[in-house]
Amino acid sequence: AKTDPAKGAKGTSLIVIETDEVEGFERGRNLDKIGLKSNDTSELFFNDVRVPTANLLGHEEGNGFVQLMEQLPQERLQIGTTAIAMIERALALTIDYVKERKAFGKAVIDFQNTQFKLAELKTEATIGRVFYNDCVARHVNGGLDPVTASMAKYWLTDLQGKIVDQCLQLFGGYGYMNEYPIARMFRDARVQRIYGGTNEIMKLLIARSL
Repeated sequence: AKTDPAKGAKGTSLIVIETDEVEGFERGRNLDKIGLKSNDTSELFFNDVRVPTANLLGHEEGNGFVQLMEQLPQERLQIGTTAIAMIERALALTIDYVKERKAFGKAVIDFQNTQFKLAELKTEATIGRVFYNDCVARHVNGGLDPVTASMAKYWLTDLQGKIVDQCLQLFGGYGYMNEYPIARMFRDARVQRIYGGTNEIMKLLIARSL
């Protein structure tokens, strides 16, 4: 909340609110998202809600922006975690599918185009895993800086979108059906390049460090 609007970012504070029976708090409708259907996203309204000063998160008023910034590397690494997990799952599902699916009298994996495409995707996924593991090691040791976290967030989610899209292509028309996990992955992957800071913002943060 803005506890001192005149101070800009330095006038922002984090406040904990127990929403049960709080006057002025109202939960609105659940938003109809493209993907992530299992995670509800709702409108929340705070109209003249009053809370005690003891609900301030931290020991100092006006430190909210700094508190948020301190958590951004971990948040962006978490988004990267989702990305690399989906990449590897999408590849595994696709490899299993093309081994079983027959077209023109042979398994889809026996076509050279399929082999070349999967070879490319597997290589990129392996590079992504190595980069991700390095970022995790840095974070565990307290050394994951905001710039590297931004690199991980933007690059892994871009890779996620690319690999899931190309895996879906190998499923053919079945990949467009909601009963197949690859279709749900395709929908869910899109928001990864938006939340946690858009990938365009990630590139700006990286560029400022150069």
